[in-house]
Amino acid sequence: MTSPDEYEWPSEGELVICNVKTVKDFGAFLTLEEYENKEGFVHISEISSGWVKRIKDHIQEGEKRVCKVLRVDKYKGHIDLSLKKVNEHQKREKLQAWKNHKKADNLLNLVAERLDKELEECYEEFGFELSDKYGSLYQAFEKCSLDPEILEKDGFQKEWTEHLIEVAQENISPPYVSITGFVEVSSTNPDGIDDIDHSLSAFEDTEDSKVDVSYVAAPKYRIEVQSEDYKIAEEVFEEQAEDAVQRIEERGGKGSYYREE
Repeated sequence: MTSPDEYEWPSEGELVICNVKTVKDFGAFLTLEEYENKEGFVHISEISSGWVKRIKDHIQEGEKRVCKVLRVDKYKGHIDLSLKKVNEHQKREKLQAWKNHKKADNLLNLVAERLDKELEECYEEFGFELSDKYGSLYQAFEKCSLDPEILEKDGFQKEWTEHLIEVAQENISPPYVSITGFVEVSSTNPDGIDDIDHSLSAFEDTEDSKVDVSYVAAPKYRIEVQSEDYKIAEEVFEEQAEDAVQRIEERGGKGSYYREE
């Protein structure tokens, strides 16, 4: 007889993607999509934090839901789940991560076809390693789309890298966020225009961000920073705006900056 430990089971406290199989008056049976469709059960007391008068008002057969694993009994094959212990933020995060996982699986399959290899072979050769390196396989594809040289920078120089980069750039639009700030610089020197140009030259693209400068009205200029996330964009704006102000002040001019409210 095969031990149940030889098969993969979810951990208690883990969030899992489930498909609602059957809804009864006392609870619902669901299959865990990430665990070979093992069956789990949500008791009516774990459906909602409020009073459940009619269970089908809260859960329907055929739905895809995010549940929290309460208990796992591998020998009996029982998995107890909860819907009410999953908040909206956790639900959105888990569903997005699952969608990204499926996308990454499809993208890696395209790479496998170009290499004339099986998908499982590509996972073993480099898929799992990329996932460990970048947090997930989909993030690896995203980073390759944003920066085609990142694999080489991180020491990946294999026959598959070129194909992976091509697939990433063909299928993923690099995600970015955009922030806006303003800088005001002025100079009364005879060469004041040159002073301002020197100051504004502090704003330039970085490895992680695209920076655009546009004229609003003297002495105001709009700065737009596009980056992978808000933290990076904020840091780029802050650093370059401080540099711009320092440059104009070193030449006897005036400068200040602020973020858009």
